[in-house]
Amino acid sequence: MICDTGDMQATAQAIAAPDASEYAPYYGRYITLVGGNDVVAALEDQPRETLALLSTLSEEQGDYRYAPGKWSIKEMLGHVIDAERVFSYRALRFARNDRTPLASFEQDDYVRAGGFGDRRLADLIEEFVCVRRATVWLFRTLSPEAWMRRGIASDNPVSVRAVAYIVAGHELHHRRVLQEKYLSAV
Repeated sequence: MICDTGDMQATAQAIAAPDASEYAPYYGRYITLVGGNDVVAALEDQPRETLALLSTLSEEQGDYRYAPGKWSIKEMLGHVIDAERVFSYRALRFARNDRTPLASFEQDDYVRAGGFGDRRLADLIEEFVCVRRATVWLFRTLSPEAWMRRGIASDNPVSVRAVAYIVAGHELHHRRVLQEKYLSAV
């Protein structure tokens, strides 16, 4: 695949989990899901498990909703992709010492406008892999100083390292939802 990170030159250092002063309390639910103290390694490893779950599904199963008004599997995956892009953009801005406050985003509006139900599940899976690889490239190349920089997003202070843990934890959260609410019924 063209977006492979296998021969990456930069060396990532282990990045310990952020303390509670580095993110809004809401995000603690994601950060606590990430084990260990090497978030880049977690970001690199996570897609294997998610892909193992998604790759067994048919296109029709991608349209499954576990309840009326809930996202389909394709919409949930589209949400994970969009959120990772938004969070990575925030990390990039703050890592580059851009102190401009960044607005929040409304996840339901993004999903409604995303057209994920009209896309092939296989294409969404490939997009997820490429977006994650881009995220890994970003975080693997940061300096120690950049990891600790902070900015304002959604009216709350957040550090670059907290954003990395949020990305990893957000994906883990949705993988668990996939396993517990979707795959148990399809």
